[in-house]
Amino acid sequence: MQPGCLALESTCRKDDRAMTLSSTTSWRMYKFQADAGGLITQEDEVAAEVALTFHVNGTEFATIVCSPSDLSEMAIGFLASEGAIRSADDVQSLTIDEDRGFIYAELRHALAASTVADTSKRVIGSCCGKSRQFYLASDVKTARTSTSKVRLSPLQCLSLMRELQNASDTFQATGGLHNAALGTADSLLAFRSDIGRHNALDKLLGYSLIGKLRTRDLVIVFSGRLSSEVVLKAAKIGVGVILSKSAPTDLALKLADDLGITCAGFIRGDTMNVYTHPERIAAEAAQ
Repeated sequence: MQPGCLALESTCRKDDRAMTLSSTTSWRMYKFQADAGGLITQEDEVAAEVALTFHVNGTEFATIVCSPSDLSEMAIGFLASEGAIRSADDVQSLTIDEDRGFIYAELRHALAASTVADTSKRVIGSCCGKSRQFYLASDVKTARTSTSKVRLSPLQCLSLMRELQNASDTFQATGGLHNAALGTADSLLAFRSDIGRHNALDKLLGYSLIGKLRTRDLVIVFSGRLSSEVVLKAAKIGVGVILSKSAPTDLALKLADDLGITCAGFIRGDTMNVYTHPERIAAEAAQ
């Protein structure tokens, strides 16, 4: 195996701390401070960003930009999100050449020509019969309506958000990453970060597929805006609840309402807003 190339088996066993160390880099910058009377030279820690090109069964599939951490999970999650695979078992081998910027995936089945086209084809699809818009054909194939029976109290939601905020040393150092976690009503199971909010969610999807997790009654805790893209990613992961520190968009809420997903936003301090399917959260607040 070439230096810099990681097989799926060895990549998945790397501990999270080792994978996170490559997510930042040091950069010399010039900081202005009024009380110092000018520019001061300092070293700043910034979020790392790499471009990776996927080759699937020997064919170029897509190029993405991401943080160089948890790449095997992101690769599996991305392929599942795009409809190329249904489970991690569909991948025969996965080689990551970070130095050259390539991910090579060999699948146990042929890659359908329609799947390649779907990665860039924009379509209008029906979501639960209500004529909502899916952006990509792969969304139509892989987004699932939630049947989750999970229930959380508002206090549990606030606690999970605090746990997310305390989990990311890299975010505290750079301020340049989106954070996402998968958890139960009581605690977080897995934490992932990336420069792209969709990448962070793909990493969670890959984590759940590799671990063969039952995700229906899990929740996503998220630092970024609740966009339509985020809701669709959550639907692909299979969760029924998304908790976010930030604001939602109207299309995201329409999709969440149709897909049976509970969206709570602006979770800050001791307050939050529940926008869709409040029955999973609001019972305590209604007393």
